[in-house]
Amino acid sequence: MKSCVLVSGGAGFIGSHVTVELIEAGYDVIVADNMSNCDSTCFEGVKKITGKDDIPFIKMDFRDPVATELLFATNKIDAVIHFAGFKAVGESVGEPLKYYKNNLDSFMNVIESARARGCGNILFSSSATVYGEPDKLPVTEETPRQPATSPYGNTKKMCEDILRDCVKAYPEIKGIALRYFNPIGAHPSALIGELPNGIPNNLVPFITQTAIGKRECLSVFGDDYPTPDGTCQRDFIDIVDLAKAHVFAVRRMLDGEMRKDYEVFNIGTGKPLSVMELIKGFEKANNLSLNYKIAPRRYGDITAIWADPTLANNELGWKAERKLEDTLASAWAWEKHLAGK
Repeated sequence: MKSCVLVSGGAGFIGSHVTVELIEAGYDVIVADNMSNCDSTCFEGVKKITGKDDIPFIKMDFRDPVATELLFATNKIDAVIHFAGFKAVGESVGEPLKYYKNNLDSFMNVIESARARGCGNILFSSSATVYGEPDKLPVTEETPRQPATSPYGNTKKMCEDILRDCVKAYPEIKGIALRYFNPIGAHPSALIGELPNGIPNNLVPFITQTAIGKRECLSVFGDDYPTPDGTCQRDFIDIVDLAKAHVFAVRRMLDGEMRKDYEVFNIGTGKPLSVMELIKGFEKANNLSLNYKIAPRRYGDITAIWADPTLANNELGWKAERKLEDTLASAWAWEKHLAGK
């Protein structure tokens, strides 16, 4: 019998790509989302990619404990991957209560209902933001977590702690936190990708929207950082590679291969790439020129961070594989798909 995985927030950017990879790996998947961060575009794309029109979808809010309990009570769920949460760093600074209430309550409701209904495998979608501005690079899973620079980042840190403490207290629960670096790109089919509401928070949608003419100019925030070309360095990872890591992590939990009941893995390439290198890479991969300008540094941006993915490579058996040019070509294909070109 197939194992069933619940993907909370599964209609969004990362959740939709993870849903595709889980289905293609042979799992049954239930997608649940309140659609506050997305529309149905990506979920419809998932159905086309997988050839499955009958993927169960439940529109619900995980802040509602009754709805969450009902979901677990009426379905046999073997593992849950939790994405549902607000994710705009800037907005979280202006509206901290909105972020703390939503991101913490929804995750605690999921853990509580999962535990009550015999689903002991919980995978949390965490972030490299927990490392702050690290003293040493690359960062390993042992790198100390720093005070968060935003309420959004703090909710990631707090949810990791909630999961760790629940695993310690309740023997029936196992947990894995995947710390993502910077997911970019789109599915090679161009049927799912990043679809920001309003002004994008991430660099690549800004690049693609500038390339297609939706935005007049791309701002590069600061060119005087202590890096080779003066722009910030990040670990940009292909969204499909990142999605595949979840399949390896779920399999590890369900097959009883975890070495500890709570584990953490960095999901990145291990290669630093500057903002300017990414822009130039996009231009080269798609044979076009971008209109960009240098702007003042942005508050809260750290100079550089990239992963040491050795633990995920060795323990999960996962590795980032897609070439940057393919990733950036897929991002452009997705933008053109959205524009109907």
